Amino acid sequence: MKDGGGNGQDDPEAKDAPTGLAPVEGEPVAPLTREEVEALRKERDDLREQLLRRRADFDNYRKRVERDRQASSLEAEAGLLRALIPTIDNLDRALSAAASETSLREGVELTRRELLALMEARGVIVDDPRGEPFNPEIHQALSYEPAEGVPDGTILEVFSKGYRLRDRLLRAALVKVAKGRESDDPEAVH
Repeated sequence: MKDGGGNGQDDPEAKDAPTGLAPVEGEPVAPLTREEVEALRKERDDLREQLLRRRADFDNYRKRVERDRQASSLEAEAGLLRALIPTIDNLDRALSAAASETSLREGVELTRRELLALMEARGVIVDDPRGEPFNPEIHQALSYEPAEGVPDGTILEVFSKGYRLRDRLLRAALVKVAKGRESDDPEAVH
C-alpha cells in the first residue's frame, strides 16, 4: 500500500528509476554528486577516445585497401608485360635472321602463336565466325553481298576476327554478310 508521501522504498518502480538523470514529473531533481559528475566525464572521455581510435583504425584500413588495390593492379599489369617479353624476343630473332623469306615467316608464325597462347591463357576467346549466322551484338557488318546457295544472314567473309574476354566484347568481328537477292525478296514481287 502506497502512502503517497513515502520515500519510495515500498514502490518497486522507484528502484528502477534513474536518479539525477532526468526529472520525473512531480518529483524534485536531486543534484548529482561530485563523484557522479566525474564518472560521467570519465565515461564521456572514454567514449570520445574510443571514437577517435575507431576513426583512425578505419582511415588506416581504407589506406591499406587502396595500397593493396594499386599493388594488385600493378602486379597484373607487370604479369601481362612480363608474358609479352618472349614475344618481343622472337620478333627480334625474326628481324635479325638471314633475309630468307621462310625464316622471317617462321618467326612471325611463332610470335603469333605465342601471342594467341598468352591471350587464351588470360581468358581471351578468338571469334572467327565464317559460315555462322550474323549476330549484331558480336559482329560488325562492313558489307552485304548476294550469295547463291547460302542462307540469308550468313557470314561470307571475315575481314578481322573478333575478340572477347569471357563475356566482354573486346573487338567485334568485321564481316561480309550474305543477303537475299532482290528477286528472292517477297516484297519486291508485289
